[in-house]
Amino acid sequence: MVNQLLFLYCALVIIGTALLTVRFKNPVHSVLAVLVLFFHMAGLYLLLNAEFLAAIQIIVYAGAILVLYLFVLFLVNLRQEVKVERFVASHRLSALVSICLGICLLAILPFFKLGAKGNYPVGRIEQLTHTKAMGLEIYSTFLLPFEIAGLILLIAVIGGLVLARNDKEVAENELSDSPSAGTCEVQE
Repeated sequence: MVNQLLFLYCALVIIGTALLTVRFKNPVHSVLAVLVLFFHMAGLYLLLNAEFLAAIQIIVYAGAILVLYLFVLFLVNLRQEVKVERFVASHRLSALVSICLGICLLAILPFFKLGAKGNYPVGRIEQLTHTKAMGLEIYSTFLLPFEIAGLILLIAVIGGLVLARNDKEVAENELSDSPSAGTCEVQE
């Protein structure tokens, strides 16, 4: 009974904050609503006894991704963005499209089929814990895709560093080439 009440609470807060994220005009308020959403999603993972996913949800999404969103917001001219009119002029049209999409999603629901069962029965997962079972699966069965994903992320980081360094070098070269960048001369 307590688990059902906690699930209902988390689900309602997730739905509410998702709607608020879209409805707020101030982007900082939207980011704060997303932060609440991420923490309640971690709560849902805890209800499912998936403590590893809950920790990853908080560390990666509530920590890193949300900070990235905030950096983007600070780089954007918020005063100008808040004054911009809404994307859809007609609220009735947007509500109609949303309702149609919701009906389509509900129509697809009966055709949903569960995937193949994994190698770990519930008893073994409870014995090992979710984190250890996930680690064994990643580092044994899915080692090659895991390494490829790590390599792609490493290439992306190196590419970002190279691009940032080139921009910095170009800016330094432009400063050194400009006539005012030299020594200060006193004119009489």
